[in-house]
Amino acid sequence: MMKTNLILVEGLPGFGKSTTAKFVKDLLEKQNEKVELFLEGDLDHPADYDGVAYLTEDAFDALMKEFPEYREAAAAYTTESKDHHMLISYVKMKNDIIAPDAFWEKLSSRDIYELPLDVHMKLITERWEKFAEESAANDLIYIFECCFIQNPVTMSLVKYNESDDTAIEYVHRLADAVESLNPLLLYVTQNELENAFLKAVEDRPKDWIDFFMDYYCGQGYGKANGYEGLEGTIEVLRTRHALEMKIFHSLKMEKFLLDNSAFDRENHLSRLENLLLETKI
Repeated sequence: MMKTNLILVEGLPGFGKSTTAKFVKDLLEKQNEKVELFLEGDLDHPADYDGVAYLTEDAFDALMKEFPEYREAAAAYTTESKDHHMLISYVKMKNDIIAPDAFWEKLSSRDIYELPLDVHMKLITERWEKFAEESAANDLIYIFECCFIQNPVTMSLVKYNESDDTAIEYVHRLADAVESLNPLLLYVTQNELENAFLKAVEDRPKDWIDFFMDYYCGQGYGKANGYEGLEGTIEVLRTRHALEMKIFHSLKMEKFLLDNSAFDRENHLSRLENLLLETKI
């Protein structure tokens, strides 16, 4: 059996995917495996873009002419893409440098997760392909939380209200990109979606839920269906979950559904340990 070099952990907010990903890391390290875990929002993610803007060379030059005092600083956070566009890690830059709001707004408007869906899909797929190529020769096991199914579904359904087929195609592109790494997919699920999400709402800051509800109801599928507030957000999540299950069952890779309805930490950890031993990672 081929060694698994990539473990993908997926699930809805509140289902326990972050906890699961951390458990997997701890369990593998106890087996003396070399492991790297990348959670949602990691600015150093090797296969995703978080807080990265995508500008043409002309647009980049125009921005630097408008804000010349930041040209030298921006160079340290800028690389060139395959198609000769500029990729700027503007969130990292913002953490280190003080600049006017107008400067950050112009960069954030060109965030890779704000681009037209076809351009976004192309860039992310190329990123995954590059990751697979560069990581094939090492003996690390990578653990990715949420960026394999969640991000494509969020973009295609929640943001752009595209068809199920579009989301399925997007995820299958990523699956094809990392096939050589023999990926293992762990999808954390719950019997009561609404209760699990409401628990997450209670545990997280108000700013998080306000942003989440606006994102889920203010555009794409939610807006098209007139959904509002917490109830509307839960309805979008129901649709998202149904699509993610459709995607899960369509994938030709080793995969497992992990029922975390009981929120029993010790039992969940034990089941994960047995699963990892059975799959002989």
